Amino acid sequence: MRHLSAGRKLNMNSSHRVALARSQATALFRHGRIKTTLTKAKNLQPFVEKLITTARGGDLHARRLISRDIHDVEVQRKLMNEIAPRYAERPGGYTRIYRLGTRRGDATQEAYIELVADE
Repeated sequence: MRHLSAGRKLNMNSSHRVALARSQATALFRHGRIKTTLTKAKNLQPFVEKLITTARGGDLHARRLISRDIHDVEVQRKLMNEIAPRYAERPGGYTRIYRLGTRRGDATQEAYIELVADE
């Protein structure tokens, strides 16, 4: 039975998955858009959305929760001071995934994941 075993394993152990999500989230907040595989993008999306929702709180507790996952101080500042206020009125859906097609070497699906422009 597969009770309580949701999520993608990505052929890695749990600490590796967490480290991958943290480093990809840091790159996404730094650059605004990153290119990765479709499976990794789908795995990253809820992680990033929860970080942005937490950062919208704007207080010291939110800052400390963010610092658990984002270890780069400049990216933390950018998330708290620029990215989170941009989505203050938005109820969710801060990221978008664009499918790019297959990669030439191993035919895996590639995608862009980007922060949605404020409208």
